[in-house]
Amino acid sequence: MYPYGLIGNCQASALVNNDGSIDWLSFPNPDSPPVFGRLLDEDGGGFSIVPEGKFRSEQRYLHNTNVLVTTVEQADGSSYQITDFFPRFLQYGRIYRPNSLFRIIEKRSGSPVIRVSCRPIEGWEKRPAKRIRGSSHIRWEIRNEDLRLLTNMSLTYLVEETPFVLEEPVYLGLSWGLGIEDDIARVSRQFLEQTIDYWRTWVKHCSIPSLYQKETIRSALTLKLHCFEDTGAILAASSTSLPEEIGGNRNWDYRHCWLRDAYFVLSAFRSLGHFEEMEGFLKFLLNAAHSREKTQLSPVYSLAQSLPLPETEQCGWRGYKGSVPVRNNNQAAEHVQNDVYGEMILTLAPIFLDERFYHLRTKAHEDLISHLAGLCGHYVSKHDAGLWELRNGWQEHSFSNLMCWAGLDRAQKIREAGYFGKGPDFFQMREKAERAVRAAVHEGSVRNGPKDPSLDSALLQLPILRFPDAEINAATVRKIRDDLMIEEHGFLYRYKRKDDFGTPGSAFLACSYWLVQAHAALGQIDQATDIMGRTIQAANPLGLLSEHYDPTLREQRGNFPQTYSHVGQINSAFAISPAWDCVL
Repeated sequence: MYPYGLIGNCQASALVNNDGSIDWLSFPNPDSPPVFGRLLDEDGGGFSIVPEGKFRSEQRYLHNTNVLVTTVEQADGSSYQITDFFPRFLQYGRIYRPNSLFRIIEKRSGSPVIRVSCRPIEGWEKRPAKRIRGSSHIRWEIRNEDLRLLTNMSLTYLVEETPFVLEEPVYLGLSWGLGIEDDIARVSRQFLEQTIDYWRTWVKHCSIPSLYQKETIRSALTLKLHCFEDTGAILAASSTSLPEEIGGNRNWDYRHCWLRDAYFVLSAFRSLGHFEEMEGFLKFLLNAAHSREKTQLSPVYSLAQSLPLPETEQCGWRGYKGSVPVRNNNQAAEHVQNDVYGEMILTLAPIFLDERFYHLRTKAHEDLISHLAGLCGHYVSKHDAGLWELRNGWQEHSFSNLMCWAGLDRAQKIREAGYFGKGPDFFQMREKAERAVRAAVHEGSVRNGPKDPSLDSALLQLPILRFPDAEINAATVRKIRDDLMIEEHGFLYRYKRKDDFGTPGSAFLACSYWLVQAHAALGQIDQATDIMGRTIQAANPLGLLSEHYDPTLREQRGNFPQTYSHVGQINSAFAISPAWDCVL
């Protein structure tokens, strides 16, 4: 399992090793070059707090927060704890979320001896940043900006990385751009208290299922950290280049906004009863729709809404456990992926079908849905790279046709509710998309495409999206479960066919959760509950989920944490949970 916890504040985020080392942090944005990159190379820079001699450590989140506590116990029984967080709270009528990381080190017992080391790098060049020492802080110049570390500990100990006995609390405040001017001890305590209050209040306003409550809350908090509030973008994951298979080359940069992933994330927030994330993403989507060719959307955008190109291999990096290449940016931005138009309609549909969003019923949103529906109709049966982003051998994909059908189905419902006026015939387009899905039926179940009889776990979405053929839906779910499950573990391959990089070798976690939801949609709650009980075991001790999982070795794979997986956990828990009035 990945030995990491995630901290953040919807502006920045970091991965903290269970020994207390911050091994991944990008500033000023999560998709920026790394400041600490030890996750992908021992020489990639890090911010560590380590004890002298042998030790054991464990991590936990403060209950219902994104505040992480690492407890370390040394061989002589001395112990200390590190509290890590990014501030986030309401201030002057708006959310305060600075590019600042706080670390509080406190003795718990004995006389612990620790060593603090802060070694930032300038980015993908992996060049150590130039250090400038101040009176109570250290400053590094990185890409014409300042990274500042304010502390109450001895700067000599910090600069020389000298071991010292921890007697009094040590406070460390790392900030990008503007420094921390206030007393570091006072501001650390004040920000910690306000941040804890913020997260617990946010959780208190979540709707949660009656089963898997703690897991759902952790997934909800994790998804929230993947919302980049400055632009409304939603990250697919917090990391880049963590391999799907150790030593393999399926290593991708997921620190960007996939429209498809954003749809799934927002479906989870809708289940949770949180909608501010949808309103933020609407602004992002409107800008994307107006800034590109009106006949096509890119499947993925940078957080700043440019295209994350070119995809670059960072040849000077060793990679996670030697898995190369390390990549930044993603060539998928050049793809045609025809499912995105349906997914964006599914994202926008609540505006016109849910009275709570009356205030969002603007002409711009109405025109956007109508335009997207027209694109759904146009792209039915067209070749594309598909959900899994094939780089060669594009073809017609049933999943893309299914999503076009779902988008057109919801657009027709919105028209029947009195919107759009005169315009394209969504009913006829929907019939065309339905025929395209049915054209891929082989031996009773829907296959990857009309000319490709292989199975694809993405088609578990058939009953979830309410495709109007119960018999085909049930047969497709049954066939996928029988053929794509890994040795009865409850985990599924995406598919077994060869792609650009060979045959996939690990389970894709979201597929197992789709299987849970599909069984539940078919009324097969016992089967859904069984798969859920096995899939939930793929989380690390903090409850965080990766993209892939090897159930035989019980090891996480792929980028981490992965929004797809946490969305699946949330929606699956809701799908199998009895109503609260049956529990309380």
